[in-house]
Amino acid sequence: MSEAKSVNGYLINKLKDGLWWVSDASAEAIAGPFTTEAAAIEVAAVLQDQPKAHARRRSGPKP
Repeated sequence: MSEAKSVNGYLINKLKDGLWWVSDASAEAIAGPFTTEAAAIEVAAVLQDQPKAHARRRSGPKP
């Protein structure tokens, strides 16, 4: 594996198989594989984190 680059808060990694992946800070793969580093950087540059959905309140049975 090569040294990871950081783009827009995401890491660009090249794995042993020669393909490039975009991952988050916890090293979870988010996008890929890409054949070039440039393609992975292009995707990482436009990724945006989405806030998690709020849990819906469940109302109890109505009397």
